[in-house]
Amino acid sequence: MAPKKRLVVIGAVAAGTSAAAKAKRSDPDLEVILLERGAQISYGACGLPYFIAGLIPSADALLSRTPQEFRKRGVDVRTQHDVKQIDVANKNLRVADLSKAQEYLLPYDCLVVATGAVPMRPPMPGLDLPGVFTLRTLADGVALKAALQTKPPKSVVIVGGGYVGLEMAEAFRSLDLPVTIVESTPQLMVTLDEDMSELVLAEVEHNGARVLLNDGLVGCEGSGRVRKVVTQHSEIPADLVLLAVGVRPNTSLAEQAGIQLGARKAISVDGHLRTSVEWVYAAGDCVDTVHQVTGQKAYIPLGSTANKQGRVAGANVAGLGHTFDGVVGTAVAKVFDLEVARTGLAHKQAAAAGFAVHSQAITTKSRAHYYPGAARLVVKLIMDQESRRLLGAQLIGEEGAAKRIDVLAAAIYAKMTVDDLTRLDYSYAPPYASVWDPTLRAANVVGRLG
Repeated sequence: MAPKKRLVVIGAVAAGTSAAAKAKRSDPDLEVILLERGAQISYGACGLPYFIAGLIPSADALLSRTPQEFRKRGVDVRTQHDVKQIDVANKNLRVADLSKAQEYLLPYDCLVVATGAVPMRPPMPGLDLPGVFTLRTLADGVALKAALQTKPPKSVVIVGGGYVGLEMAEAFRSLDLPVTIVESTPQLMVTLDEDMSELVLAEVEHNGARVLLNDGLVGCEGSGRVRKVVTQHSEIPADLVLLAVGVRPNTSLAEQAGIQLGARKAISVDGHLRTSVEWVYAAGDCVDTVHQVTGQKAYIPLGSTANKQGRVAGANVAGLGHTFDGVVGTAVAKVFDLEVARTGLAHKQAAAAGFAVHSQAITTKSRAHYYPGAARLVVKLIMDQESRRLLGAQLIGEEGAAKRIDVLAAAIYAKMTVDDLTRLDYSYAPPYASVWDPTLRAANVVGRLG
């Protein structure tokens, strides 16, 4: 009897667990080994701000599946196993079992690299002081929550005004903590256009957070623990600092193995999630992908994308020939009482990509104007004047933005024009929308002026 074909997956949070599960379901005879450096697998890291705010009572609630559940399905899960080297010539891994302080070689027939991303830590003084945190893993969230409970800080500084920074600003403010956000660029949420970002800024400041724009981090100071954040223009007292300046792909293993890197030093993959090395696949926050608007490779790390890519990689290890065609960069965040959503290209991104750009924002209501609870909703659409193709969309409002963005993401993915959008057959009832949905009204306006 021929030995089983062995798949080894490195990383077990989103893409890795999806790949392992799909491969084993698709080919039950496949031996699947899932390696994870941490103690936990398969958790919802995007829920960490809500755990820290106390909306989610326990970190365990963020777990999707335990190692035991995977083992019952025939997947050999090995937590606290850190891969030190990928030897593509001999098709084996050098693995450190952290629980036993020993190393071993692990041969593979197929490999999926799902090493994710790591928080960026600028090379500045004082960032290793106690009281300076990042928020990426479940362990990060537990450590931050413990620090808040042990000794609540008198002043919190968040470095970075992106999704994580703003979600954490809301979490800290819900705990009645003073918060200052330091952002090196002229606006919060740089994936939005400036006019839309101004709405976010107003909401953040309205809820009591101080915001310093155009003010880059210089470093942190303190004796024994952090006491001050030093920026280009300010010195801010702080006994808790959260670094939220983005992530970079965790690709040192792949690079050392000679696997080709692409956009922003992420692992370069094709539509089947294959790397430059035969029988090595990669998925999730460590890989690049095709942006469906520009057609160019991009690095857009999102949990939803990671799960889809992992599923495709696992299917292809099992020989199913699935493809992942790319993304349009759809994202949404809750920022205090606002839903902030975007997809496709912002105006400035579209212009930089060479499109003949026209954009327009409208302010309307989330429901029929006469229906109780109708809230302000701002819709901005970005189009190419030559082809009239919809290139991007941004929606901000107290309700009605978070899921409407998905319709526009589908329209962009399908390469629809703004005229196509106006002809879509939407549902209508006064509790949910006006007879002309806000997105259709915006399409009429931008199409008329384009």
